[in-house]
Amino acid sequence: MHEASIVIARPERPAQLVLLFHGVGSSAANLAPLGEAIAQARPDAMVVSIDAPFPSGLGSGREWFSVLGITEQNRPERIAKVIPLFLDVISQRQRTSGVGPAGTVLVGFSQGAILSLEATQTEMAMSPAERVIALAGRFAVPARRAAPGLRYNLIHGSQDAVVSHTFSVAAAEALKALGGDATLDLLPGLGHGIDARALQLVIGYLGEQTL
Repeated sequence: MHEASIVIARPERPAQLVLLFHGVGSSAANLAPLGEAIAQARPDAMVVSIDAPFPSGLGSGREWFSVLGITEQNRPERIAKVIPLFLDVISQRQRTSGVGPAGTVLVGFSQGAILSLEATQTEMAMSPAERVIALAGRFAVPARRAAPGLRYNLIHGSQDAVVSHTFSVAAAEALKALGGDATLDLLPGLGHGIDARALQLVIGYLGEQTL
């Protein structure tokens, strides 16, 4: 299997595992600066930027699923096909780090956020992580479950023209209706990207203690 993921920080005994998942047409290297900022703020965390497994159909970078010809109707099927692989990547990194789901945080941007969110919607007995920080993401279809103890932090630019911020608004509402723990931060003026405000929010959420 293709493997160009980047281990940004590897403390001797990590207390937390932070996995970063990039967007379509991008790569693990693109989220390395975010990972370095996280590692500096959380020196007890193992931080890994995961490279998606497939070459992107957009002509450069990597992807988990193709967005060519994608529609609201076929998106769920495309995601369902790769969720087992996505979950396996998480499990492999947990075994390597010695940190289980209770200490794992998934930080995804765009397609990486979509996969991170959908990974919590499977019928697994245990969630793959204790927190999902979704930047410019969405669910493939509205949230169906909200596992006890799992925290969702949704961060989205109000001017995102690629993935509308309304998807994060709807996701937060659906998760709360299901009894879930979800926060929503809409960043005025931000398009489809990560700025200094988003970075500080990510670091702040990573520093929160699990109850």
